[in-house]
Amino acid sequence: MAEIEVVLPNESPAMPPKTLVELAGLAERLGYRTAWLPDHLLPPGEYGDTYGGVYEPLVTLSYLAAATNDLRLGTSVLVLPMRNPFVVAKQVATLARLSGDRVNLGVGIGWDRVEFDNVGADFATRGARTDEAIALLRRLFAGDGSFAGRFHGFEAGVFQPVPHRPVPITVGGVTDRALVRVAALADEWQGVGLSASAFRDRLAHLRGLTDRPIRVGSRITWTGDQAGPETAVRQAHGLAEAGADSVAVWFGDHGGAAERMTRFADAWRRSG
Repeated sequence: MAEIEVVLPNESPAMPPKTLVELAGLAERLGYRTAWLPDHLLPPGEYGDTYGGVYEPLVTLSYLAAATNDLRLGTSVLVLPMRNPFVVAKQVATLARLSGDRVNLGVGIGWDRVEFDNVGADFATRGARTDEAIALLRRLFAGDGSFAGRFHGFEAGVFQPVPHRPVPITVGGVTDRALVRVAALADEWQGVGLSASAFRDRLAHLRGLTDRPIRVGSRITWTGDQAGPETAVRQAHGLAEAGADSVAVWFGDHGGAAERMTRFADAWRRSG
């Protein structure tokens, strides 16, 4: 049976930050494996269904780490090529130490050219920058050596703190190129917006690219618009049967999210 995870609501500037703490604590008590946070730095439109990430995810996860004990904490997904990878490495390694190695760094290449322009990042090279940044992060997390890349490099430097255990890196995306990135560089894959049959097809394609053991998961949405959580639970079971190790659920706006999280978790347990 797949593990259930939660994508915390981070789409409303009106939401008080204590709501995220309360929801993270509830997720831990209900048995959700991981709490994920989205990321957008300077979107061209208002935060909402399209753009999440009002509270910066890595800073916020450190806040949630202090309020939880066992819940894993991840980004779904950090737009890596818009950020300096050395700073990301320092933030993630620090968060890993502060949280007791509960961090999962989920990354993606991004999709909004306007947002890249807004922050002065190059949209055309975002894929290549992401690939190189992942390799650089792993080198820095190892704590020694030099690095020579197309965009970044160093001959000598001291990187601390070094994570006690390797930080899992999740790569999101469903295109052929994204799956090549997963096969070559990731510890985990998160496919978003896929039916069970489409997930099975994409997973078969991924398994054909590598024999490395890669954990795989998916994301779904249940906002309470339906009569109950049973439809979403069936969807999650379908993804599990298609090969998903985990299914993360976004429950919509923070208003009523706690109730929906609870109803889904209860229905999931009953369905087991």
